[in-house]
Parts: sequence; C-alpha cells; structure tokens
Amino acid sequence: MPPKRRHPPSTSAAPPPASKPARPSALAKAHHITARTEAEIREAFSLFAVAEPSAKRSAATTTASLPATSLRRALLALACPPASASELASLLEAADPTASGAVRYEDFVAVAALKLEARGADVRRGEVREAWGLFVGRGERAVGGGRRRGGGVGGEDEDEDEEDEEDEGGDERRITIADLRRVARELKEEVGEQVLADMMSEANGGRGVQRGVGLREFEGVMRRAGVFG
Repeated sequence: MPPKRRHPPSTSAAPPPASKPARPSALAKAHHITARTEAEIREAFSLFAVAEPSAKRSAATTTASLPATSLRRALLALACPPASASELASLLEAADPTASGAVRYEDFVAVAALKLEARGADVRRGEVREAWGLFVGRGERAVGGGRRRGGGVGGEDEDEDEEDEEDEGGDERRITIADLRRVARELKEEVGEQVLADMMSEANGGRGVQRGVGLREFEGVMRRAGVFG
C-alpha cells in the first residue's frame, strides 16, 4: 500500500485574544472619567509639561509639571479651551491654588475633566435641540414664552405659563399631541389617540395632554431611552 500523505501544518495564525479595555485609575475614578479620557488628558499634559527636579527625591530624579502659562494651550489641545479671560483666571486659580506658576498633573486632570464634561453637555444640548426640532419645527417659538393654548381658565393658565417659562427658559413652545400625530404620519405609523395621550402623560410626569411636553421634559425622555449612554 502506498504511504499516506501527511498534510503540511497549517500556517494560519490563531487570532490574537481580544484586548481588555484599560481599567480607570483611582484618579480617573475620582473625577468620573474613563481610562481613555485620562489617556487623552495625559497626552495633552505631556505636550507642554516640563521636567523639574524633585525636592523629595534625589537631584537626578525629575517630575513633570505644566507651566501655568501653558494651561490654555493644553486645554486647547483637548478642544476645550477657556471661553474667556475670566474663565481662564478661574481655571488657573483651581489648577494652581498656590500661584506657584506650575500645575501638577493631578490638578490638570481635575480641571480638564470639568471642561470635557461641560463640552459633552453642550453636545448633548445640541442633540436634544436637533431632535426637538423634528417635533416642533426648527426655529419655531411661541410669543411670550408659554405654550399656545386657547380656552383655558385665566388664573390657572397664567400660573402654569409662569411655571413653563421658569422650566423652559420662557422662549420654547411645547410639544403638543398634534405634533405627535404629524410625526406619526410622516413615519407612516398608525398610532391610536390613547397611545399618543399616554406618551404625552409619561413624558410630562402625568400633568395632562393639554400641558404638552417641555424641552427639559423631552431631554429627560431621551435620557431614559438611553440616547446619551
């Protein structure tokens, strides 16, 4: 019998194991940021940091700090620079409380984390307003700040309108059940009146269909739906 052929060993390498996401450090946890965000902050810090001898160790040992004059540039590298000279002064006071002229890494992380959170909040507000525009129409506003209602009891409506102005900043109209009907038609969805009424009531905390849904209540719906993670 002829000898059996032996197949050559496979040359295909096994897929590398999936890398585990880096764990946040104690500093990152303290400022409620991820390990990835801290890595971005560290990179921005390192761009402008300078080495200086450590007084607590030997002269050959150095540690890095950020010159206070470079704080704005380091934040600019993170795409979150101070919006004004007064804000920069406040950030410098927080990052260098002793006015030593040097910002430690830990203090820079604290300031950068606050600025990145504020930038994220601005992005979220933009997303909310964009979605809001799909319901009420972009740029549409109600004169006088309250929702447009007719036939209400004067005293009660005035009180509710004042509450609405306080809640919504006094310039946005509210989503009405008519808006929900229109959006349902545009999406070619058949939604019953009771379902629409239940949606309104859930969004505004059970305050009634006639009250409508304000911008902050709409943002709350988006948060509960997990739009912002």
